[in-house]
Amino acid sequence: MIASTVPSSSKSSINLPTYATPFKSSFLPSSFSIPPRFSPSTPRFQYLTITNVLKTADSPNLSSTASNLDSIFSNSKPTILVSEKLGDAGLDLLKSFANVDCSYNLSPDDLCSKISMCDALIVRSGTKVNRQVFEAAKGRLKVVGRAGVGIDNVDLQAATEFGCLVVNAPTANTIAAAEHAIALLSSMARNVAQADASMKAGKWQRNKYVGVSMVGKTLAIMGFGKVGSEVARRAKGLGMHVVAHDPYAPADRARAIGVELISFDHAISTADFISLHMPLTPTTSKVFNDETFSKMKKGVRIINVARGGVIDEDALLKALDSGVVAQAALDVFTEEPPKDSKLVHHENVTATPHLGASTKEAQEGVAVEIAEAVVGALQGELSATAVNAPMVAPEVLSELAPYVALAEKLGRLAVQLVAGGSGIKSVKVVYRSARDPDDLDTRLVRAMIVKGIIEPISDSIINLVNADFIAKQKGLRISEERVFANSSPGCPFDSIQVQISNVKSKFASALSDNDEISVEGGVKYGKPHLTRVGSFDVDVSLEGNLILCRQVDQPGMIGMVGGILGMNNVNVSFMSVGRTFRGKKAIMAIGVDEEPDKSTLKKIGDVPAVEEFVFLGL
Repeated sequence: MIASTVPSSSKSSINLPTYATPFKSSFLPSSFSIPPRFSPSTPRFQYLTITNVLKTADSPNLSSTASNLDSIFSNSKPTILVSEKLGDAGLDLLKSFANVDCSYNLSPDDLCSKISMCDALIVRSGTKVNRQVFEAAKGRLKVVGRAGVGIDNVDLQAATEFGCLVVNAPTANTIAAAEHAIALLSSMARNVAQADASMKAGKWQRNKYVGVSMVGKTLAIMGFGKVGSEVARRAKGLGMHVVAHDPYAPADRARAIGVELISFDHAISTADFISLHMPLTPTTSKVFNDETFSKMKKGVRIINVARGGVIDEDALLKALDSGVVAQAALDVFTEEPPKDSKLVHHENVTATPHLGASTKEAQEGVAVEIAEAVVGALQGELSATAVNAPMVAPEVLSELAPYVALAEKLGRLAVQLVAGGSGIKSVKVVYRSARDPDDLDTRLVRAMIVKGIIEPISDSIINLVNADFIAKQKGLRISEERVFANSSPGCPFDSIQVQISNVKSKFASALSDNDEISVEGGVKYGKPHLTRVGSFDVDVSLEGNLILCRQVDQPGMIGMVGGILGMNNVNVSFMSVGRTFRGKKAIMAIGVDEEPDKSTLKKIGDVPAVEEFVFLGL
């Protein structure tokens, strides 16, 4: 048995409104939007119910998400704003799927005025997507796509709070960036740029521009991700000794390339050349500063094709003037374009205007990669390049599809069983499975339970991106427990149980022996089923609406209640009865296609053997 917890904040619990009657479907959100699936071969747009993992509030009015995997079609298209130049291949893909607004060089005010009409935004490094942008979007913005690797121009915290997925394009420009790093390294070592400028000025200064050889020299790669790895491969081919520092890089991957992973201080103190390939984060901001330069070997040469902000530019200028740093080759700067930069004009600096990804092949590749990521995200797919949501592999997502539906419905059932006015503070989820607990990825399922609990009683829109944040914000403590079940390991879960503690229930029979509202379900024939309410076993397909009745276990009850519904034109889709002992108490679970009116429900309540009942909208 393994338990885990999503901690709550210090804020108060979720308070339910007080209603004199049981929850009706009118208290639930009218619909869940299902973004369209892109199909290059057809102008129609297919909607899939699994996409509720990235659901937002203002899309087409469709039936409840995740209820089935049947497809429906619509001509409605999302709107994508492209604020910086994107390759034609990417634009063509976007235009086949959505209405595309290419508006370049927008001011911050112009961007905020446009964004409320857009479902997705694609930027490069020049557009700042800050909190004001997400606030101006008013909940409509579903995806921000960064055409490139770095996402320091996007406020990830704000994106997460507003439930907006952020995706990037980290692979298409990898080779281009690595090639540019090697080009800068080589041209710097041999003074190519300076010699070229001298020649164009009519001079012939062979003695002035004597360079240094790269063979046998030590290159320290700071940041051993995709680009850093490719730089290492090419530097090895030049005969360089390559070391690297990256606290997250696996040692076996480095060894496979012939690279030794060492500490930060060891790397910078022994290197002849240092190539930077780290992201810009609060930890790495100005990490190359006066103190860092003082630890370097005199005459070191530095290449930066990562982010300008990782270098303290004033400190680098001093290090160049003192000779600690012999030369620097810079493709990126703290401010772009740099204004009146002494670094750019320094005779020992080779500067390029952020050309790392600027090859024809890389530009087209990035455009296609980010277009595919944004289209996939609007379809509800969890992109492998998402930077503010947990990664869920496509095969895992497919396997979890019916359990995603089950989780949300169990959350909706549980919250509707809470008596009005009660404050929900603690929810426990119990997963029963034959699988090893380490193999169970419950993040998506947990997010859908949070969605089911919070959305019906608030104006919050919950998805995989912001589920844990919203739960914490509302003071909701989510704990998880994994229990081994002696069943087939072929299914991820034997059952999922949702418990809400320290609340009153409008249907007393839903309380467990520990006085917790408890509902449990599983998947049968690919469909979510309710299997237990409180201490009563039931077997109910979670489709349509549900009436729960506690009754005296006696003959004729099914016919009597079914007759009342039939006479009032309410179609019964299924019925199940669970009891504790023969002739004692029983729970009748009735699935109905329509919501019965108040008079019909009153007639059911007036049946002498019916002790309590509740109507639940799914």
